[in-house]
Amino acid sequence: MAVYKIYPTKDATIYSEYPEMNTGLDQILEASTYLKNSKGQTSRYLIKFSQTEINNLFDTYVTSSTIAKRNYKINLRNYAALVTGLNKNTTLEIYPISQSWDLGTGKFRTEPITENGVSWVFTNSSGSNKWITGALNARTTASYNTNVGGIGGCTWFTGSASGNNVEQTQVLSYSDPIDINVDVTSTVKVWISQSKSITGGDIPNEGFLIKQTSSVEFVNSQSAETTLRYYSIDTHTIYPPHLDFKFDDYSFNTGSSTNTILTDAEAFISIYNNQNTYFTQSIERFRIAAIPKYPTRTFSTSSIYTTNFYLPTASFYAIKDSETNEYVIDFDSTYTKISADDKSSYFDIYMNGLEPERYYTVLIKSQLDGTTQVFDENINFKVING
Repeated sequence: MAVYKIYPTKDATIYSEYPEMNTGLDQILEASTYLKNSKGQTSRYLIKFSQTEINNLFDTYVTSSTIAKRNYKINLRNYAALVTGLNKNTTLEIYPISQSWDLGTGKFRTEPITENGVSWVFTNSSGSNKWITGALNARTTASYNTNVGGIGGCTWFTGSASGNNVEQTQVLSYSDPIDINVDVTSTVKVWISQSKSITGGDIPNEGFLIKQTSSVEFVNSQSAETTLRYYSIDTHTIYPPHLDFKFDDYSFNTGSSTNTILTDAEAFISIYNNQNTYFTQSIERFRIAAIPKYPTRTFSTSSIYTTNFYLPTASFYAIKDSETNEYVIDFDSTYTKISADDKSSYFDIYMNGLEPERYYTVLIKSQLDGTTQVFDENINFKVING
């Protein structure tokens, strides 16, 4: 029932047209195809996340001894800035990178071009280490085109390790979402194993390569051009790329409480301990107050409104950005399930996963009286730097 966001340590786009150009500080990441001077050209992008942060989350919230003890899922999320020229099925491929690389401080086509980091030909500064194009290690591959300015374009792992597939794809079309949302659990699992020297972990974390399929990257046709641009970690928007680290720590144990489970479809829902403002590094437990709107008549010497009800086990939360009305944490039947203890129903929010200096709205979904109810009761809070 918890969602933790991990942000990149570095990202950059590499361009076949500009084989030594670094773009480590660009606000945009790009995996596009285009025609230039009668030659097909392409761009790919690289993105890396801290293995130390991944391991810390894994050890703290999943298990301290084995990999499969608690259910978890990790998705790569990247938000579209501009997408044009989609074919019927445009496929993005995501692979683990097999060589280390440097971020650099360049931006697209600055004058003079910055060459102090990763590029199409080099893994770091121009004239230094190149991407390997021959005598590749086992299960690694590369692709390049001798008709463009430089030979290179990154190297990456393929296949699987101990049953964990490290190749992922997402198909984009006009009828489907164009943001990247890919389950990369199997790749991250291998990274964790490698960093802990566990059997099957033979792939180190050098990040992900995102590219279009090789069959379309260098097509010499203007009609086949596809522009896929996404926000980078350097964006000044609320859409930086990240890993959604979801883990299931759901618990429904009411102990000695005599409070009952809410069954009325018409109810009042609120967060009774909402402090309204939270720091980015805090982990907050939101406690839910739930009472029926039209309680059953009973003879009592105390107010019926002092009794709090538990939400049913099929209850979930979501978080929206209050200004854009977009879900930053969507309802999930496994990872946003609402727990309960002897005090109340509750859920935990990791504030680091929310952009600071913005307002957010909590929504509650629950199965009540045979119907699915979504409660939007203007439960708002703000995240601030601190």
